[in-house]
Amino acid sequence: METPEKVIEVTGLAVGYGGRAILEDMNFEVRRGEIFGILGGSGCGKSTLLKHLIGLYRPLSGDIRIFGEALNGSGGKARRNLMRRFGVTYQGGALFGSMTLLENVMLPLEEFTALSAAERAEKAMAKLGMVGLTDFADYLPAEISGGMTKRAGLARALVLDPELLFFDEPSAGLDPITSAGLDKLILNLRDQSRAAIVMVTHELESIFSIVDRVIVLDRGTRGIIETGDPRVMRSHSGNDFVREFLNRDGMTREHYEYHGEKE
Repeated sequence: METPEKVIEVTGLAVGYGGRAILEDMNFEVRRGEIFGILGGSGCGKSTLLKHLIGLYRPLSGDIRIFGEALNGSGGKARRNLMRRFGVTYQGGALFGSMTLLENVMLPLEEFTALSAAERAEKAMAKLGMVGLTDFADYLPAEISGGMTKRAGLARALVLDPELLFFDEPSAGLDPITSAGLDKLILNLRDQSRAAIVMVTHELESIFSIVDRVIVLDRGTRGIIETGDPRVMRSHSGNDFVREFLNRDGMTREHYEYHGEKE
């Protein structure tokens, strides 16, 4: 069987702020149709890595290639075309509070397409329908639940039909039933579109039910300490922290924070 296309290639990557490296010498890839997890202790750099992968910050060194193109080497129209090919959902939903759900979902269409207002509304309504929010199109974010806010953010991320999706803690703060429903929705989207999905998460249920492969980050080594199938790593990892992280009931808070950064 043919190996799926590389959607993301990371080589020799160092990331941080103000010239100070938080993570360095990172090498990994993400392939089409894969759900890829970024794991690690609290504050180890998971969200920092994600922000660099979506182009919000320039790396200190190394290379990020998306669909074979250098993310930080492109500019102008080329960069705009590249960024149009991926969608992002943020931990809190990041919806504009003064806009309805429909208006929020339409925003990327206004920025990246020349569709008419009617066409934008039709496409946005279709995406709200995919996440079960058709009847809430005219609601403001403050009028819906946390789980619905997550789904509205997902609808906005999907509205340009991206080939790559980034999720920052998609299940954080949700009850187990709502979280399981969101996981099922993400899995169905992957299966239907064959998009690559990158998730920053610490939720074990999500990790074991939908994630294909993970990298585990560590503050002490400032890099990746293991990569692989989390279901295998849970029992057979040679790294004590990785095994304990994936069997977290027995992990102390101090151990968890040692491999992250105390907040």
